[in-house]
Amino acid sequence: MTKQSAPEDCATWREIHSQPDVWSAWGAVLDVSGLRHWIDQQAFDEVWFCGAGSSAYIGDIIEAGLPYHRKVRSIPSTDLVAHPQRYLGAVKPLVVNFGRSGNSAESIGSLNALDALAPDAPRLNITCNEAGQLANRDSSGPQKIVALPATSHDAGFAMTASFSTMLYTALALFDEPCNFQQRMNTLADQLRGLLPVFAVLGEKPERCVYVGAGALAFAARESALKVVELSAGKIPSLWDSTLGFRHGPKSFVTDNTAITVFLSPDTPANKYDADVVAELKQQFPNATLKTIGPDGDIDIAMPYGAAWAAPQCVVAAQLAAVIWAHDLGVNIDDPFVGLGTLSRVVADVTLYPVARRDR
Repeated sequence: MTKQSAPEDCATWREIHSQPDVWSAWGAVLDVSGLRHWIDQQAFDEVWFCGAGSSAYIGDIIEAGLPYHRKVRSIPSTDLVAHPQRYLGAVKPLVVNFGRSGNSAESIGSLNALDALAPDAPRLNITCNEAGQLANRDSSGPQKIVALPATSHDAGFAMTASFSTMLYTALALFDEPCNFQQRMNTLADQLRGLLPVFAVLGEKPERCVYVGAGALAFAARESALKVVELSAGKIPSLWDSTLGFRHGPKSFVTDNTAITVFLSPDTPANKYDADVVAELKQQFPNATLKTIGPDGDIDIAMPYGAAWAAPQCVVAAQLAAVIWAHDLGVNIDDPFVGLGTLSRVVADVTLYPVARRDR
């Protein structure tokens, strides 16, 4: 295998490679203890992680990665906006809103729904844009804004540094307490060593599959999205859980499929990962199969658990997607330029009013 030519002149490539520096710098300044204290002072029944697209997958990773006894739920803002009465009213949530720009239609729609149906519910808005709605919208209830550094506010179409930095921010606040600065430095150093390894690829595939267990299943989801987004749909991509993949989705695999299995650090999940890898090697000898994780083809130590390792795994897909999109001649920073079908910030959604409940 040889290293493909890299499009260093595009913003997305630079933003992927900026992540170690962004993490280290953020680890040094985020007021973790102050924010955790504020959270402890709030009255709520559950923690909800809300966002759209990649921002929703942040919540999925966290819910799957935190200890089971924690009362946390990942509720995509796309679901909350469409069915606000279904979610709001039965319990009092602490709503954690994720948004790169903070200006997407669903971010605004979620705030509208909260204003109408749960105005007193505490909100923690985590955003990469200090000028966006999530950072500046007033709330009648308790509210805290976490504005990430401007370096995390991706200029490219795809969420890269924004995704990983928002995820790590939330883990710092809702996982077991840790020395966040030290952890960010360790993870940053780890990624610096992995970046050149991830950039070594084989031939561009016709389609991709990403598979993982637990939190890494949703890292697989984000990975598949990066490939299909940045290739402008020219490389179809699928994701699933390790065990779920056999139940029909495996029919997606052909000889020209690139399959990546994210290996779990947990038992028995890692045993199921090993079984599916052996099965795929036997059934699809002409497909390209790569394992990423502890003792994998790309060996990644995961001392802090799968959720903290998820961004490392996703970066492998970010780099592959950029390199393959470049080979396809796609405009990496704006894959849908001239088409008008997708945009960096989703704004062309009509938001319908939510009737307020009598209080």
